[in-house]
Amino acid sequence: MSNWMTETYHKNSAADEYWFGFVVAGLLYLVAGLTFEELAVTFKMDRASSKRGGFAKIRIKATSAVLANFLPRAECLGSADLLNLDGYNKGEAFEKIITERYTAEQWVKDSVPFWMDGDATINGRKVQIKLNGAELTNEKTLRKYFG
Repeated sequence: MSNWMTETYHKNSAADEYWFGFVVAGLLYLVAGLTFEELAVTFKMDRASSKRGGFAKIRIKATSAVLANFLPRAECLGSADLLNLDGYNKGEAFEKIITERYTAEQWVKDSVPFWMDGDATINGRKVQIKLNGAELTNEKTLRKYFG
């Protein structure tokens, strides 16, 4: 299941690259320009609760060893408190921070699927912006749109 899910996601993703955020010791970090394969070291298979359908999902859940490997190429954005924006979850807050910091755009929450567009266009490249702990995709979505 996990191979099919990762291959299906990768094959259909509109992103040219991935920007990954994480918190270490109360500080928010960003690693920009990751390939899918580089981001894949953070993937962990998970399941929705049986109440929510029990389908498989891929989470971005980097281990402390993976984070230690990313730190030398990461940019510190400031305190993790930046993620505490009223009305937004931490992933949305991170996407807003990155979009507004690295583009001239005002971020607006949307629900454009990963196969249609990136979360932002930065330096002419479509970027998926993900915070550690986020769901990358799930079986229900992949089966519905890609068989």
